[in-house]
Amino acid sequence: MMQIDIKEEFSKIAEEILSIRRNIHMFPELGNNEYKTAEIVEKELKKAGIPIHRVLDTGVVGVIKGAYPGKTIAFRADMDALPVDEKTGSEFSSRIPGMMHACGHDVHTAALIAAARVIADHRNEMRGSAVFIFQPDEEGDGGAARLIKIGALKGADAVFGAHVSPDIPVGTVGIRFGDFYAAADTFDVRIIGKGAHAAEREKGADALAAGAKMTSRLLRIPHALSDGKSVLTVGTFHSGNARNILADEAMITGIVRTHGQAEREKIKESFYRIVAETDKEYSTETEVRYVRGYPGICNEDAMTSLVENAAIKLIGKENVIRISSPTMMTEDFGCYLNELPGSFYYVGAGCDMPLHSSEFLPADEAVLTTAAVHVAVAAAFLK
Repeated sequence: MMQIDIKEEFSKIAEEILSIRRNIHMFPELGNNEYKTAEIVEKELKKAGIPIHRVLDTGVVGVIKGAYPGKTIAFRADMDALPVDEKTGSEFSSRIPGMMHACGHDVHTAALIAAARVIADHRNEMRGSAVFIFQPDEEGDGGAARLIKIGALKGADAVFGAHVSPDIPVGTVGIRFGDFYAAADTFDVRIIGKGAHAAEREKGADALAAGAKMTSRLLRIPHALSDGKSVLTVGTFHSGNARNILADEAMITGIVRTHGQAEREKIKESFYRIVAETDKEYSTETEVRYVRGYPGICNEDAMTSLVENAAIKLIGKENVIRISSPTMMTEDFGCYLNELPGSFYYVGAGCDMPLHSSEFLPADEAVLTTAAVHVAVAAAFLK
């Protein structure tokens, strides 16, 4: 069994880990382009003597094998940034115009590097193995599913991950049993009408009017089916090119967020029914691309209890918070939980600006807390 004085271990490397975090933050990279970030990860894991391999061009997987046989635990950190201009005013603000770590992935990456280094120092007393997955493209099409497909979880018995949260205080950990993050499906709708002079509307088929009615009807679906527990958003609507011409085409795009498979299917069914009814009313034809996205996150109870107990032992019961209700946010970590038992937990960000804000900047303490909890979870699981 690993005997780790976690607080002592991190006090020795804190400044070095925070320097790594700041370096990552200053040079953000969008999904599937995390080349510099991957190089930083590789360099730091190699320094700790951790075998690594590059995956999906910009992903990195490191594996520590303990001296004794046992189970295998996996951790994941996402590495990609967002196309946002930073306005934090920090001395380590993004040096790349139009890009920043507005979702805290710099914290996640640096924290997992730190956790890997501490665990590596104790491999000679460790039972089992630890896998560290540094994932590209969480914010885009999702790197998790692609990593699973190439075997990143092969041999693992459980998987864990964390996300900084502005909704709980810095130095705390947020635990949620069961349903946590929403599933997310995207849609692209192309409404095909027939152009005509605005004075002779009867000779055309108004795609813009059909799109407006369709949008209004679609937005009411969640309240009609789930009392507002799901969310449907129309994010873009483009149609028409002149004030006196009936639009012959309209384009609508958006996203649906749901909790539970039954709800997911009900909303999809209603979506297609509304499209068909609107086409009939306006004499239009509509092409729909409705894509199943991230599956949502449902934490496994036993693994969530393990995280909760490990965090209480580390930082005290008063600093471990049970999250009372699920979020409508989405996250591709759910793909891992579809394969293995595990848990996804919050760590207080120490910043009250919302995620994806140009002013979101987690505190240094969030990096160290995240890393320490990862180590505590690993020690408890591999005991």
